[in-house]
Amino acid sequence: MTLTDMSATERSAEHAGTEAADALTLGRQVRERRIRLGLKLEQLAEAIDRAPSQVSAIENGKREPSLPVLRALAQALDCTVDELLASEAPSERAALEISVERAQRGPVFQSLGIPAIRVSKATHDDTLRAVLGLHQEVERLHRERAATPEEARRANTELRAEMRVRGNYFAELEREAAALLESVGHDGVDVGPVSQLAIAGIAQKLGFTLHYVNDLPHSTRSVIDRRNGRIYLGESLPSRDARAPILRALASIVCRHEEPRSYGEFLRQRVEANYLAGAVLLPERATVERLREAKAQRQISMEDLRDAFGVSYEMAAHRFTNLATEHLDLPVHFMKAHESGMLIKAYENDGVRFPSDALGNLEGAAVCRNWTARTVFSQSDRFNPWYQYTDMSAGGTYWCTSRVEKAKEGQYSVSVGVPFDSVKWFRGRDTPHRTRSFCPDERCCRRASDALTRKWSAAAWPEAATPTSLLAALPTGTFPGVDAHEVYGFLESYEGNRG
Repeated sequence: MTLTDMSATERSAEHAGTEAADALTLGRQVRERRIRLGLKLEQLAEAIDRAPSQVSAIENGKREPSLPVLRALAQALDCTVDELLASEAPSERAALEISVERAQRGPVFQSLGIPAIRVSKATHDDTLRAVLGLHQEVERLHRERAATPEEARRANTELRAEMRVRGNYFAELEREAAALLESVGHDGVDVGPVSQLAIAGIAQKLGFTLHYVNDLPHSTRSVIDRRNGRIYLGESLPSRDARAPILRALASIVCRHEEPRSYGEFLRQRVEANYLAGAVLLPERATVERLREAKAQRQISMEDLRDAFGVSYEMAAHRFTNLATEHLDLPVHFMKAHESGMLIKAYENDGVRFPSDALGNLEGAAVCRNWTARTVFSQSDRFNPWYQYTDMSAGGTYWCTSRVEKAKEGQYSVSVGVPFDSVKWFRGRDTPHRTRSFCPDERCCRRASDALTRKWSAAAWPEAATPTSLLAALPTGTFPGVDAHEVYGFLESYEGNRG
């Protein structure tokens, strides 16, 4: 079963996610029922065997309860799970509070860089309506300025929101990965790199042979020929690094992908392919066991994960985000940033506020120079990981570990971070490095000093190095960014006995 195949009911049941009600509405349902029953926060927490802080986070819409916790809440509050998941707010006042909270957590409000108001019982209805009205007007103006938003960025934002609800964990793909490993005699328990031979065996079990060629189309990482049962890869790939491209190619078969009908579907298929590759190369059971041991020793490390399974640092970091929340109860964020400061990829479920535009798009946004993802580039020691605490202007402190990697497009950093309360489980928590970020306030790191501005503002005239993708975010064709003419010609040349 793929992400596309899952029904709303299955997603809601598996992740206590909420197609019927979001976290804010659920939180207000819990709070109003608790107050109606005359229960104190501590009493409800004791009834469901959770800390009062966890119940408070649920009531404030900052934490989505798991299905067992949801059931316990329903029992303690003398109601059903369906009643807690009701899509309507429990009262008119609650509906107003929810609307204001949702607006303040949205990308338009956050892009303004102004502090949010604390919504409490003492906040007058007129104040809430005024804040909501102003927000709606600002949102309308932003929509007018971006009347034709790029389909690619919008689809990516929607997909990221779904991944956040699921904790970036896809149980159906974990099952597919386990089945593939089992088909070649790998039980998924042993810690250690999954061999190239095992990956080739998986391809064979699925009816495909591997062919390394020197004329692979430049716009592709691999080409799969479903008619003749062949997977073509560049012959320059190191044997170990060929494992991921092979698995990504096979994902189209395992996940039953068809030609994408939209950019959103194309992105979803790419997420599934990358996830499946990571789930095979870092099997769930073995990886979770290793992570739990590391957590018990307070020594969680991306480098250890990378070395144990013989994968890239980026794949190890990605895989950690798949499993951290589901199995270790750790909120986490992931960032990939280019040396220019541009954000390439990002994921979070720990509340960190990534830079974005008013529509919530992250890719292409400028990362604060004081964040770990940027400060790592100035370090002379590229052998050891860089650890850093960052105090955020919006509140809270985050700890990150980061590494610089190389690609044909230049250098980029891969960073994994957690809130301060979770850092006790990680190696590198004793780092003395600490910065403070005031972004999105331009005075933090984007505006030159007054002295330099006075000296150069009238004399400087730079030419922007505009990336070509800026004006072509949605390339034409079935598979965006791939030259179909070149791919089809390539396959034609290898038809028959060649390759």
